[in-house]
Amino acid sequence: MGAQGKSSPWSMQFSTLTIVLIPVAIGVNYVGKLIAAALKLPLWLDSIGTVLAAMLAGPWVGAISGAANNVIFGLTADPISFWYLITSIAIGFVVGYMAFTGWVSSFGRAVGLGLIVGIVATVVSTPINVILWEGQTGNVWGDALYAYLVGSGWPIWLASFLDELVVDIPDKLATVIVSYLILRALPERLATLFAGGRDQVERL
Repeated sequence: MGAQGKSSPWSMQFSTLTIVLIPVAIGVNYVGKLIAAALKLPLWLDSIGTVLAAMLAGPWVGAISGAANNVIFGLTADPISFWYLITSIAIGFVVGYMAFTGWVSSFGRAVGLGLIVGIVATVVSTPINVILWEGQTGNVWGDALYAYLVGSGWPIWLASFLDELVVDIPDKLATVIVSYLILRALPERLATLFAGGRDQVERL
């Protein structure tokens, strides 16, 4: 496809199928978060739908899917979810833009994207953690590191950043890799119905 035929990652023109994708993505996010909580996993798994939607349909759809999931989860399960809406929006924007610029063209690049998303999520979430929880995340592994660092005299902001980082990196790596594998597994006829899917199929 030539340059003129490529879709803009920032296009706000949503097809009917793209609009249908949003509630599907929300459902995937919601179920992933519930499973992680029920099994007490050291991950959140609440962004797979956001990431997949962003890969297929771009940053706006990813951001809307992530934000809507936080609102719905906040209303139905955990009000704290509202506070992390901005993190979900950031994830949708970053993945949507980077996917459209070739960052899901191979497994190796998808791993790189997962690391970038993990860092972005950490940077956005850390101030929220400091405001709400004195820097803790609520994750057992991360908070154990936080307690050790604070007890050793580390600044709260840095301890909080590392607390979030040790959870977000594996979580977002797993999220992006799972989304990438789903994208690869989609029938080409289905993937190409989405603006981003057309570009991804050409690169895969």
